[in-house]
Amino acid sequence: MVRPVGEGASPFSTVVYAMSTTIILDCDPGIDDALAIAFAAGHPGIELAGITSVAGNVSLARTTRNALDVADFVGVGDVPVTAGCAGPLLRPALDARDVHGATGLGGAVLPESARGPVAGHASDFIIETIAAAPGEITLVATGPLTNVAMALRKEPRIASWVRQFVIMGGSAGRGNVTPAAEFNMWADPEAAAIAFSAGWTVQMIGLDVTHQALVTEPVRARLASLGALGSVLLLPALAEYNTLPEPPVHDVCAVVSVAAPDIFGFTEASVAVETTGRLTSGMTVTDFAPSGPPNALVATSIDVSRFWDLTISAYGLVADRIG
Repeated sequence: MVRPVGEGASPFSTVVYAMSTTIILDCDPGIDDALAIAFAAGHPGIELAGITSVAGNVSLARTTRNALDVADFVGVGDVPVTAGCAGPLLRPALDARDVHGATGLGGAVLPESARGPVAGHASDFIIETIAAAPGEITLVATGPLTNVAMALRKEPRIASWVRQFVIMGGSAGRGNVTPAAEFNMWADPEAAAIAFSAGWTVQMIGLDVTHQALVTEPVRARLASLGALGSVLLLPALAEYNTLPEPPVHDVCAVVSVAAPDIFGFTEASVAVETTGRLTSGMTVTDFAPSGPPNALVATSIDVSRFWDLTISAYGLVADRIG
């Protein structure tokens, strides 16, 4: 079943509901990426085909290790983890250790996974997985879009083979690293520009909605009831998340938007990524009244209460699994 976006909606202007959706999660764990993996592991409507890692919040070696450790801890140790790009396409590597801590997981200390990443490069895993099941795989990117851009450069047809492309990134308003740019876009604007111009519809879950998905004190109390999941991963990670009393869980929003898109309101837009501006590099320039065809569905509203009910319900299933 589909929900049209506005009257007279075209096939472009739809959000797909599915009983079960298979996703590749391309991420840079990162505290909120770790929470996104935990949600994907728990929600019965999400099947993880693979996790791909990219440098971003911390180094590639660290994001890859974190992805393995988190996946094993939340009970999806059979999901392959493939390492990708160690830095942006054209720029020096950046990180957000000041936000996520030296390890990338804040104060969380997880058992170290006994396995390593699978052989190969994340961009090739993305291509091969999507090519093997055209129209069935949703690609969710919650870090810099370097791996995605590499995959598009190697095989542009994935833009037509993918079921859906969802990102956590960008903003129709202000940024969070600079006044203009959100971190994932700022970290590799050239890659983001490639992704937005690939010919697919980018479902953009940006700061406009993620800054409303806050870990308030009532939410922390609910997380504290989740046994080891809460006490070992969620709460220690969040305790050192940029030292904010009510941190936003940006990346969880992207995966939730796949599981339950009706929690969000979407508006068609044309989005371009600024790559040359001295003050605006990484800005997602969002035109809600484009003269040409739109290339994005931009999340512009969120039902916060339903978001947390669904998220904590999925966490509860993980908590039951791991004991």
